Amino acid sequence: MQTIEKKDIRILTLAELQEFFLSHGDKPFRAKQVWEWLWKKNARSFEEMSNLSFATRQFLKEQFEILIPQASSVLISKDKTIKTAFRFKDHALAEGVLIPAENRMTACVSTQIGCAMGCKFCATGKIGFVRNLSFIEIFDQITMIGRQAKENYNQHLTNIVFMGMGEPLLNYANLLKAIERVTAADGLLMSPSRLTVSTVGLPKMIKQLGDDQVKFNLAISLHAANDKKRNEIIPVNEQNSISKIIDALKYYYAKTENRITFEYLIMDRFNDTLADAKELAEFCKNFPCKVNIIEYNQVDGTGFRKSSETNVKAFAGFLEARNMIVNVRRSRGEDIAAACGQLAGKSENKIKNEFVKSL
Repeated sequence: MQTIEKKDIRILTLAELQEFFLSHGDKPFRAKQVWEWLWKKNARSFEEMSNLSFATRQFLKEQFEILIPQASSVLISKDKTIKTAFRFKDHALAEGVLIPAENRMTACVSTQIGCAMGCKFCATGKIGFVRNLSFIEIFDQITMIGRQAKENYNQHLTNIVFMGMGEPLLNYANLLKAIERVTAADGLLMSPSRLTVSTVGLPKMIKQLGDDQVKFNLAISLHAANDKKRNEIIPVNEQNSISKIIDALKYYYAKTENRITFEYLIMDRFNDTLADAKELAEFCKNFPCKVNIIEYNQVDGTGFRKSSETNVKAFAGFLEARNMIVNVRRSRGEDIAAACGQLAGKSENKIKNEFVKSL
């Protein structure tokens, strides 16, 4: 007898769920009960849905499943950062990070398995692209990291950054659908102002964000304000030059009026001079923005090194003297390869191999 493969019930819209119950002789309000369990209470099984009859729960179990990823490994840093490798149904792995701070709990989540951008300083780029994550897989990382925040630090998530593995804007539909579930009144009800999407800078997709008038924050992984240096570390810059990025961001700002964040990974003797700071300051005159200077975290085989504290202070001071908003982001979770640019650094072969085994 052939086994019929069940689908994750969360693929259904509320209207489709209502139609399902109606077609099986039940009341439409049953769908709203289930919907609340799935998206507000984040039920991991039908057994948790205590206001449904046993018969209804059993029936749903026969028809559907709730595909929660497994925590393949969980590493806790000396600074209390937690990195989790999430294993999905096809055995592919993606990493997510809980970053605790004095007044915030931030979830850093992935949008793809691997990444096609090939940035020279980044461990994830060495994997290459494997596949997109579904909106459910993105959402599940958030809720599971949220549980870690509650269980380990007795706090709720305050912020979400889509800065893990992958280029979020190349998984646009799933990204936006996951964000809709996170911000919806019948979802996690988080403010869009608490969410940040980071992109390497794809002009066409940045303009699409403007057309969609998104409410969340946009961060651009810039790392150099001239094409020559940026081409060296970010291959896609050759097709998406800084002038094109500027045009796209002007368009985006005109549509949304959202202040733009620029991420600047500062690296020794590459982009940490005052001349580099001057180029960045000129670049930032094009729109209201802020700059996050990020310490470089060691990734084997890249050839890049962390900039000196003296150079970081001088670089930040140059920008601040020009009345720019500047934050210096210190490394978090570097000892467990959970810091910026390190995701998948210690498990890239495992990610490839586990996925191949599932084919």
